[in-house]
Amino acid sequence: MSLYGMMRTGVSGMNAQANRLSAVADNIANSDTTGYKRSSAEFSSLIMPGTGGAYNSGGVTTTIRSAVGTQGVMTYTTSVSDLAVNGDGFFVVQDAGGTPYLTRAGSFVPDAQGRLVNAAGYQLMAYDYANGDPAATANGFEGLVPVQISDQQMTATPSTEGLFSGNLPAGATPPSGPLPSSNNATAEYTSKTSLVAYDNLGNKKLLDVYFTNTGTGTWEVSVFDQSKATPGTSFPYAGGSLGSANLTFDTTTGKLTGATTGVSFTVPGGQTLNLDLSKLTQLGTGFTVADAKVNGNAPSSIQKVQIGQDGVIYAQFADGSTKALYKIPLADVQSPDNLTAMPGNVYVQSTDSGAVHIGFANEGKLGSIVSGALENSNVDIAEELTNMIAAQRSYTANSKVFQTGSDLMDVLVNLKR
Repeated sequence: MSLYGMMRTGVSGMNAQANRLSAVADNIANSDTTGYKRSSAEFSSLIMPGTGGAYNSGGVTTTIRSAVGTQGVMTYTTSVSDLAVNGDGFFVVQDAGGTPYLTRAGSFVPDAQGRLVNAAGYQLMAYDYANGDPAATANGFEGLVPVQISDQQMTATPSTEGLFSGNLPAGATPPSGPLPSSNNATAEYTSKTSLVAYDNLGNKKLLDVYFTNTGTGTWEVSVFDQSKATPGTSFPYAGGSLGSANLTFDTTTGKLTGATTGVSFTVPGGQTLNLDLSKLTQLGTGFTVADAKVNGNAPSSIQKVQIGQDGVIYAQFADGSTKALYKIPLADVQSPDNLTAMPGNVYVQSTDSGAVHIGFANEGKLGSIVSGALENSNVDIAEELTNMIAAQRSYTANSKVFQTGSDLMDVLVNLKR
């Protein structure tokens, strides 16, 4: 074994322990960083081939690994925009340049534009409900947009769907006069109710709905704009019926049968509204209303934001209505511990981590999203201090190896004297 080789081995050991101390220093410094995952130094030996009775010293190499897959303890907060992942998965965020990253740091707050930004300045990404129920892009980040919510924005949603359930009296007899669909001044009906819908500008439209028995197990339903009714008598309505349909009930079970299970019509100044009547029954009792719902809302500002465990961000408006705005996805890789750590407590895919797959919370092995909570660092201070002492002693021992080699070199040089 050469003296130079021994000295190089000592330097290799000192470098390895210096890397270990660097990882310990980072861990201690980030022990209170939200979502931080501790790093550790893993050592591998370098063995040089020997010849005969000679031994060639090698050294040690260092690999830094991060415990990305280890869950940190959650701390609950009072902010609804603070998010934590309970289980597997990462939030998808982007920097100011639009580059996507993965992170577990969910300390998001609205910026001046209403975008949710974490402490490192990364914007939370999600799928928008503007084009209907979102679907995750399994093999890429396409379709994701920054979550942006403004408390000042006014939103009005026109009515497009409705549900009406109740009972029509089985003992009713058909009226002798014209049916409501004729819009005749002498029209007669069996039962009547009213529904509130919204036009494109969020104006309320009160709709009169008439149910009229036309025979055994058959009924007609007609819808009118109440604002067009004749004062005092209702019929005739200016402009006529908005829509009508014929319903058929099974006289044995009282359930709605046939192809027609609702009525469609255009709300004045609004959209086509499909009123679902499939839950209607015809039983031997009076006319009753069990449930009546019509979507849409009047112009209203956002009062509160709620985030469900499935990642759906809901806006609650001043009138009490709610609307789904975004759905937060979760990303995952086959080997989270092999992700490449980047500044700002974010990660990117590496050759050893596997490809990024995106899905929604509570699907497959992905965890749930907890609103009003943050994931603490998984650093154990006691363990780090122990590692620091061990690294310090090992560094000192390796320096002694180098010092001994240096002393022996002095002895070798002095042999010439």
